[in-house]
Amino acid sequence: MTVANEARGAARQAAGNEWLERLARFGMIGYGVTHLLVGWIALQLAFGKAAKEGDQSGAFKTLADGPLGKFLLVAVAIGLAAMVLWQVLEAAVGHTEDTGKERVFERVASVFKAGFYAYLAFKAVQVLQGSGKSSGDQQQQTTGTVLESTGGRWIVGLVGLAVAIIGAGLVWYGVTKRFEKHLKTGQMDAKVRKTTRGLGVSGYAAKGTVYGVVGILVLTAAVNYDPGKSRGLDQALHTLAEQPAGDFLLIAVALGLVAYGAFCFAQAKYRKV
Repeated sequence: MTVANEARGAARQAAGNEWLERLARFGMIGYGVTHLLVGWIALQLAFGKAAKEGDQSGAFKTLADGPLGKFLLVAVAIGLAAMVLWQVLEAAVGHTEDTGKERVFERVASVFKAGFYAYLAFKAVQVLQGSGKSSGDQQQQTTGTVLESTGGRWIVGLVGLAVAIIGAGLVWYGVTKRFEKHLKTGQMDAKVRKTTRGLGVSGYAAKGTVYGVVGILVLTAAVNYDPGKSRGLDQALHTLAEQPAGDFLLIAVALGLVAYGAFCFAQAKYRKV
């Protein structure tokens, strides 16, 4: 048996671990809570009352400030770490229900998901440690540093384009209900299936809209050589609020993010892990 085969065998054994599955499902609940809090901050922004940044850091700070906040945030961080391991295993040996290019795509997507969940876990730990710098400040600083490097405007522009494409892909993923193939729909009754489908469609549409705006803002930062335009999710929500009928648009997106949070709760029970 080659080293590669041994590694794959070990990965499959780890993937079948019952406790890992439980932790991954718990992580989905934490991921859902994060979206609920971001949606809540966005609603406050729509009504002119937001006190924290409308991004994941703001959500974690909101959670930490509540009753048993630090304990809950530790739990969320642990759950997100479990989701990182789950997606790493999915990238290594998972998505066996797919074949050919579809499986390759899903495994590559799992690599990016693992990276994103790791980033969220890191931000949760930063908040626990009392880090004062927001996600928006960090992204603006990073964008400014890259813009000053050789070919930096092209790099930032390509990143912005990629994020915008991801946003469009999330909208498509939701509207076409592609997420249903990852759910145990056979275990749902008709009402639960219909509700979960509605939450998934509206949730992915809202997430895609926000990511699309983030990508456009990063592109704008590259074109105008203005890192201040690249402040991530918080800047995207403020940009939506500044549009004609922006408050109504922001409320719709906020409710969509809340819907995605509820969809994560449904995934915690019905997701194929």
